[in-house]
Amino acid sequence: MGLMLSLDTCALDVAGGAAEMNRMAASGIPFIFIVDAWAERWVVKEFPDAVSGGILWNMEGAGTLEETRPGTETFRFDARVVSRDTYRRGFEIIRRAQIAGESWLANLTFPSVLDTDLSLERLAGCARAPFRLLVTGSLTVFSPERFVSIGEEGQISSFPMKGTIDASLPDAAERILADEKEKAEHVTIVDLIRNDLGMVARRISVPRFRFITEVKARGRHLLQVSSEVSGELGNEWRNRAGTILKRLLPAGSVTGAPKKRTGEIIREAEGYERGWYTGVFGVFNGRSLDSAVMIRFVEKSNDGKLVYKSGGGITIYSDMEAEYAELEAKIYAPVG
Repeated sequence: MGLMLSLDTCALDVAGGAAEMNRMAASGIPFIFIVDAWAERWVVKEFPDAVSGGILWNMEGAGTLEETRPGTETFRFDARVVSRDTYRRGFEIIRRAQIAGESWLANLTFPSVLDTDLSLERLAGCARAPFRLLVTGSLTVFSPERFVSIGEEGQISSFPMKGTIDASLPDAAERILADEKEKAEHVTIVDLIRNDLGMVARRISVPRFRFITEVKARGRHLLQVSSEVSGELGNEWRNRAGTILKRLLPAGSVTGAPKKRTGEIIREAEGYERGWYTGVFGVFNGRSLDSAVMIRFVEKSNDGKLVYKSGGGITIYSDMEAEYAELEAKIYAPVG
């Protein structure tokens, strides 16, 4: 590989990033894009430039990031999560806003310091996840959640994921699907995504509503709830690929509703910068586009420590202790 790219230093602003995506997609040039949490910084690179700069990816088995075997050796993967008091402070800021009617769903996240003997590169290679990204020496993502996919003829689909439960619990699938709080949260996100897609597409539909997917890791087995929301862009969509993405960002499932005001509340409640976490990355292969939400996210901090960022959706019905436990439950290495 050549000189390692820094996402922070090579990022474009919103207008520049969207315009570069429009140009490349209209010309049929394959590229990878990475957008930060609040869609303020965009990295758009042709495949060869990305690879030579240490950006590698794998989208459901296809890409430049190879899969390596985890082996049978044991490894450490422990986390020091934020204190309950810190979490409670953020939770209460959101709760007050929701009581006031300013937000009805907000995704609250925090960083946790990892204690692990896995490097970013090793973790990226042996993680089992449908969407993987490695920015060498900087961050890795092993995401279970697709953001949007766009087919050659302009069919656009989004797959919001909201709702997680430990699969080892009795009747786990039935339990989460019957949970009224989880259902209300999921309905809110599906409605938000329907409205988002309605800004760029026509004939919006929900082909699949609240289906279960599995996530397995050493010592961890989770069930997660997703839906599929679809629409039609028309076959000229490549000319405005970046413009379409700009309208849809930031991702609703990791922000909340209403999106703009909830984003402001989140920033106050969290008290840290998400950076690239909960942004979106994806690839255009010259014909179609696929992308994923950057959750299950590990980055190297300035002091060389690895940090895992995680969180979950908060509604007015949320229990603080349960949400705090979910933040910790989502810290895992999907290996083996």
